[in-house]
Order: sequence, then C-alpha cells, then structure tokens
Amino acid sequence: MRKAIFFIVLLMVACDKQDSSDVELKAFSSDGCSLFPDSSIITNKDWCECCFQHDVAYWQGGTEKQREDADITLKQCVLEKTGDNTLAKVMYEGVRLGGSPYFYNWYRWGYGWPYERKYQALTEHELEQAKRLIEQYLMNNKNNYCDTR
Repeated sequence: MRKAIFFIVLLMVACDKQDSSDVELKAFSSDGCSLFPDSSIITNKDWCECCFQHDVAYWQGGTEKQREDADITLKQCVLEKTGDNTLAKVMYEGVRLGGSPYFYNWYRWGYGWPYERKYQALTEHELEQAKRLIEQYLMNNKNNYCDTR
C-alpha cells in the first residue's frame, strides 16, 4: 500500500505544472524567416519585417488562438508586402505545420520559454517581462534583424 501511495505522489509531482512565476523569459532573438528566405533574389520583394514581427509573437508565446492569430497576421503581411498569394499561403502553411510548441526546435511557439510551457496564456507579470525585453532588444539593436542582414 505504501508503494502505491508513493507512486501516486510521485506521479502528481511529475505531472504538476511548473510555477511560471519564477521562470524568466529568455532575451528576445530573431533569425528572420527561420528556415525560409527573408526576401526574393529575383523580384527584390522583402518580407523579412513580417517574419521579425512574427518572431516577437512566437518568442513570447501564449494561447493556441494567439498563435493562430500570429500566423494569420504573417500571411496577411507577406501578401501586403509582395502581392503574392501563393507565397503568403506557403509561409502560412509552413508556420502552421512547423511552429508547434510540441516540437523541440528553436523557432517553436513560445521559444523564449522552457519547452515544457506549450500553450499557456501569459500573466500580467509575464507580459511585463516580454515588453521590457523587447524594449531592451530594440534599444541595444537600433536596427532589427532585417536591417542588419
């Protein structure tokens, strides 16, 4: 009986969500469009800024709905910058397929947090952290990633 109780307690501890109040968001970083070109070498159309803004959303993470909204915003931005509906749709499908928080990669949803976070709404404290870190990034990088490539 003691073994069963020990096992149940062990499972409860292992399954308990990490207290996010003591977890710090990592400093913001962007690599533009990750595994996709930032612009066209043929037409000189540039959609890097769309990817940079998408990285801001992906870095801080949040709910599944917020991810969907970020992906739709990326698609709309690329369409506005290029007028190319096929390109916008391909990029949208790419981030929908590859950006899941369940994948262990550097460009996943919520990449500023530990892998275990997955989909989780940000608290007021976390939103303040994100705002402060973005402000620090912009102060220290007068040009964002897209301006320096």
